[in-house]
Amino acid sequence: MGTALVTGATSGIGKEIAWQLAGEGNDLVLVARNTAALEDYADRLRNFTGQSIEVLSADLATEEGARAVADRTASREKPIGLVVNNAGFGLGQDFIGGSLERELQAIDVMARAILIICHSAANEFARRGYGAILNVSSMTSLTAQGTYSAHKAWVRTFSEGLAETLKPYGVSVTVSCPGLVHTEFHERTQVDASQWPDLAFIPVDKVASRSLDAVRRGRVIVTPSPLYAAAAGFLRLAPRRLVRSVAGPGRSGRHD
Repeated sequence: MGTALVTGATSGIGKEIAWQLAGEGNDLVLVARNTAALEDYADRLRNFTGQSIEVLSADLATEEGARAVADRTASREKPIGLVVNNAGFGLGQDFIGGSLERELQAIDVMARAILIICHSAANEFARRGYGAILNVSSMTSLTAQGTYSAHKAWVRTFSEGLAETLKPYGVSVTVSCPGLVHTEFHERTQVDASQWPDLAFIPVDKVASRSLDAVRRGRVIVTPSPLYAAAAGFLRLAPRRLVRSVAGPGRSGRHD
C-alpha cells in the first residue's frame, strides 16, 4: 500500500490499523489532535517497525484541520496510497438538553471532514489511476440511536456511492461497520461496557485486520464479525418501527 494516512491514529481502531500497516512494511502519516500523543506513538512505531512515520496534528472539527489533511492526501511529491478515515467520537449526551456545539462538532468530524478529505483523495487517486480509501462507519448506521447513528449512516452511504464513482479509475473505497469493540470509546461517552457480554465484543485487532483485508480484496462493505454480519442482515430486513423500538434513542446503554 506504500504510504498510508490514518486519522484518529492514537487510540482505538485507528491506532491498531496504524500498527498493522506499519508492521506490514508501510510508511505512515498519523493524524490526530494531540501532538504529544502523536509523537509518542510515532516513536514507538519507528522503533518497532523501522518504517518512516510522519505526524500531522490537526483538529478535524475545524475546516483548517480538515483541509490540512486533505492537502497532505493529495500531495504528488509524497503520494499517499491508502487513506483511512477513522477519526470520530461518541457525543455522550442526549439530543434534548445537550450541547448544540457538540452536535455540530460531531458532524464536522464524522461527516464534513471525511467529505473534504475524500474529495481531495478521490481527485488525486482518479488522476493517477490507483489508491484506496477506507472509511470507518459502525453497525449503528443501521439503527436509529440518535445523531451518532445518522453520522455513521452518512459515512456508509457516501462510501458506497464514492466506490461506484471511483471504480472506473481503478480506485477502491471500503466502508467498515464494526459493532462493539473494547476501546476508550465507551468510557469517554459514559457508556457502561460491562452491560454486554464479552461475546458481543470484537477484538480490535480483528476489526483492523478484517477491514484491511477487505481493502485488499476491493470489497465495498465489510462487517468484521460473523455475529454482527447476521445482526446487520436482520436490521436491513426488519420493519423500521421494530428497529426504532429495539435500537432507537435511549438504547445505547449510556449512563449519566
